[in-house]
Amino acid sequence: MARIAGVDIPNNKKVEVGLTYIYGIGPSTALKIIEESGVDRTKRVSELSEQEISAIRKFIDSHLMVEGDLRKEKAMN
Repeated sequence: MARIAGVDIPNNKKVEVGLTYIYGIGPSTALKIIEESGVDRTKRVSELSEQEISAIRKFIDSHLMVEGDLRKEKAMN
């Protein structure tokens, strides 16, 4: 299992679907992440290299608010 943003992404899922397990990432955002990271959208999570996982992590960390930070922000509003 790949761990991205503190969430274990199931190995048997395609990357596009697996990213939606992260709170704050829906289908359209997952597709944007994949395109910007240069990852093949037909790959399964188990087929990702460490470099591809790292590229996804970097994009999420620098461009999106997800999981705990997003939950805090939402609770404050």
